[in-house]
Amino acid sequence: MPVTGLRRTATVLLSILLLTLHFAPFNANAQGVRRPTPRSARAQQRPVKLVVGIMIDQLRADYLVRFSDQFVDGGFRRLLNRGAVFTNAHYNHTPTYTACGHSIFMSGATPSMSGIIGNEWFDRETGRRVTSVSDTNVKLLGGKSDSTSASPVKLIGSTLGDEMRMATGGKAKVVGIAFKDRSAILPAGKRPNGAYWFNTTAGNFVSSTYYFPELPAWVQKFNRDVRPDRYFGAKWERLLPAEAYDRSQPDDSPYERSTYGTTFPYTINGGESTLGPKFYSQFEMTPYANEYAIEFAKAAIENEGLGVDDAADLLTISFSPNDLLGHTYGPYSQEVHDMTLRTDRLLAEFFEYLDRRIGLDRVIIALSSDHGVAPIPEHAKAMGYGGRIEIRSTTAAVEDALKKQFGDEKWVQQFANSNIYFDNELIVKKKADREEMEKTACAALMKTPGVGACFTRSEITEGELPKTKIALSVARGFYPARNGDVVVVPQPFYFFSEGLGTTHGTPYSYDTHVPVIFFGAGVAAGRHATEAGPVDIAPTLAALLDVTPPSNSEGRVLEAVLRR
Repeated sequence: MPVTGLRRTATVLLSILLLTLHFAPFNANAQGVRRPTPRSARAQQRPVKLVVGIMIDQLRADYLVRFSDQFVDGGFRRLLNRGAVFTNAHYNHTPTYTACGHSIFMSGATPSMSGIIGNEWFDRETGRRVTSVSDTNVKLLGGKSDSTSASPVKLIGSTLGDEMRMATGGKAKVVGIAFKDRSAILPAGKRPNGAYWFNTTAGNFVSSTYYFPELPAWVQKFNRDVRPDRYFGAKWERLLPAEAYDRSQPDDSPYERSTYGTTFPYTINGGESTLGPKFYSQFEMTPYANEYAIEFAKAAIENEGLGVDDAADLLTISFSPNDLLGHTYGPYSQEVHDMTLRTDRLLAEFFEYLDRRIGLDRVIIALSSDHGVAPIPEHAKAMGYGGRIEIRSTTAAVEDALKKQFGDEKWVQQFANSNIYFDNELIVKKKADREEMEKTACAALMKTPGVGACFTRSEITEGELPKTKIALSVARGFYPARNGDVVVVPQPFYFFSEGLGTTHGTPYSYDTHVPVIFFGAGVAAGRHATEAGPVDIAPTLAALLDVTPPSNSEGRVLEAVLRR
C-alpha cells in the first residue's frame, strides 16, 4: 500500500479511537478515577415515569428485622430482597422530630440549612410558638375557613420535586400526601402541584390557598364520596393468631395508657355514639387510616396523571398513623407490632397497583422514616434505666440560677423544642452578659437528673463545640434565627415529658436508626452496611434522575444504588 494510503488509514483509525474515547461509557478524571455514565444515557430505553417517596412515621430500623419472618413477599420483603438496602442508616442531627425528618427526606438538608429545627419552636418576633408549617397568610381549604392553615413558607431551599419541575419547565408533577400537615407539605417542597393532609374536625383531606384558590374537583369528589365514616364502629383485631405476638410485650402491658383502651380488639368510634372529631382522632391512629391515605394516593395518581408522560413525576406519601399509635403504646407493644404487619400488606397491595398502572420497571421507590422512638420511660425504668424529666421543674431551676446571679427578673421567656429562650429585651435593658447567662443556665441544667449534655448559643455559633458526636448533631440541628440560647440533651432513655406514652428527639440510636431503601428503575440491588442516612436520599434520587440536587443538600450520592 502506498505511504499516503497508510497515512490516510492511520488518520481514520485515530479519529475513530478519539471518538470512542470521547463517547465511552466511562472516562477518567485527572486522578484516573472512573466516572459513571450520566443517568440520562443509561435510561434512554426505559425512562422513569414516577418516583414514589414513602415515609413511614416512627418506623425504627429494627422493626424490619424483628418482624421480617411475618412479612408477605410483596411488601417490605420485596424492597429488602430486591432493593438497595442500607442497614447502617442514621440521622446525624438533633432533634429527631417529624418535621425535621420530613424536610430532610426530599431536600438532603439538615435543620441548620433548611431552618426546620423542630415540629414547633418559639418565635421571638411574635412572642409565641409557631409550627414548622403554620402560615397566617393562607387559608385552609376543605375545613373550617377560620382555622390556622399551613404552607412550606418556613422551609429554606429547594427539594427534589422543585428541581424536577424546574428541569422540565413545570411538566413534572409533584404531590405530597399525609395525615399530618408537616408530613405532606415539607417533602413536596415549595412549588408542588398540591399537598394534602387530614383534618380531624372536617373528617377529610384538606389543603391551603398557598397551592390553589380552591380544592381540585377530584379532591372535593373524593371527600364527598370516599368518607372515613364507613370505618365508624369497625373493630381492629390482631392480624395473626395471638401467639404470633409473643416477641412483643403482653397485650395488657402496664406501661400503656390510652382513653381508647389497651387491649385488642379496639372499637373505632372515639368513645362516642355518633360521628365527630373524637372518632376521626382515634381513626387516624389505626391501620384503617393508612388504607384511607392509600386510596387518596391512588386518586391523586389517576386524577393528576402521575406517571403518564415522559417527564418523571414525584409522589410523596407519609404513613402518619404509625407514629400516632406508637406514641401511645410504645415500640414493644402488640399494637405497633400489628400496625407494622398491616403496613407491610398495604405496601404489597400498593406496589401491585403501581405495577399494573405504570410498571415497576418505570418507578423508583425510596423508603425511609423520619425518626425512631424510645421505649416508654416506665418500661425502660423497670429494666434499670431511663425516666421522664419534668419541663416545669427544669425551667424553674434555670430561672432560679439566673435570678441569683443576674437579678430578680423573669429571664426565661420559653422552653420549647429542648431549647431555653432568654428574654432578649430584658438582657439589653439590664445590660446582662449573655454568654455568662448561657453558662449559668447550662450549669443549672447539668445538675438536673436525666440531663446528659448542654450547649450554648455562643459555643454553637462560634464553632467552639467539643468534637463529640452529640455536639456535632446539635450543631446540625441549630438554625440561629430560630433556636434558643441553650440546647439541652437528655441522657439515653430519658426525655422531657409530663404526660404518658413515649416520644423521640434525641441523638441516640433508637431515635436515629431508620431504614433507607431504594427500589426500582435503575437501582442496583444489594445490602450495604456502610454509613448512610436519609440526608443521602435526595441527592441519590437526583443522580438517578439526572437532575440538579436540591440547593441545600448536604448528603452524598450513594453510588452503590446506581445500576451500571
